[in-house]
Amino acid sequence: MRPVDLARRHGLSTQAVRNYEEAGIIPAARRSRTGYRDYTAVHAAGLAAYTALVPAFGHATSRRIMQAVTSGRLDEALEHIDAGHALLSRDRGTLRAVEASLPRLKAAGPDAAAGTRAPYSIGELARHLGISPATLRAWERAGALTPRRDPRTGHRRYLAADVRDAELAHLLRRGSQALGTIATVLGRLRDAGSLEALARTLEEWRHGLTSRGTAQLHAAGRLSAYLDVLGRSAGS
Repeated sequence: MRPVDLARRHGLSTQAVRNYEEAGIIPAARRSRTGYRDYTAVHAAGLAAYTALVPAFGHATSRRIMQAVTSGRLDEALEHIDAGHALLSRDRGTLRAVEASLPRLKAAGPDAAAGTRAPYSIGELARHLGISPATLRAWERAGALTPRRDPRTGHRRYLAADVRDAELAHLLRRGSQALGTIATVLGRLRDAGSLEALARTLEEWRHGLTSRGTAQLHAAGRLSAYLDVLGRSAGS
């Protein structure tokens, strides 16, 4: 099979096919007496597997999976796949936790810091919430809070939005939510700008996880087919 034929079949350029070969994503092609590459069904199956893996696991992991499979390190490839499945499972768990937090956030009102004085120092905010400054610093290290610093003194200054985030973090901690989950909730709330926008973001996140899961199913079939072709080629 000519390089151009293989490339067209997968919507790639001939240079991309050569790059994948050089990277070990697909096996090295045999050369004709005139030096031209001769690709086979093995290469076609390899490219089909790789292009299916990318939307399922991303470019970097897909590259590692294919390099391991192509060079005969199947266990290593399966470890990368297992890690991708585990990551998807963790993301689903985080999504469920964030969705479970929404009723508590809504109960706190659209602006949990309404009517409060700002800016606060770390000590003032700690007293306002009835917690220690060390707790606020721990929440900041986890990414749940993002206070600004006074450019002259370097001290933390908690503005109204920061006070809102701190009060919501306090609310969610009382509900036994993990700091990592709280950081995700508040980060997405800051990005979305409102609870309504956050709810829409979570729905988009759910669709993305579903797409990733179905892509992993599809990639598994393509990769299995590639393994079969590799096995037949090795036995012939």
